[in-house]
Amino acid sequence: MDIEPSDLIVGLMMLLFGIVGLILAAGAVDDEMYVFGLSLFAFACLFIVGQLRHHFDRRDAARVAARAEVDRHG
Repeated sequence: MDIEPSDLIVGLMMLLFGIVGLILAAGAVDDEMYVFGLSLFAFACLFIVGQLRHHFDRRDAARVAARAEVDRHG
């Protein structure tokens, strides 16, 4: 199963948001911006992990369906 182009684009955008969050946290002069930057980075990381999980769940489901089809037809 190939990677969907939309998933790739959204994943790259989340990567960019994570990097921006780290830059914001590194250059923060107040606590609020520091927390916001780290929160943005954490959200981006969790989102990307969710995308990876979704991708591999779909791949495994396709593999199971193909194996069931082979077993059913002999």
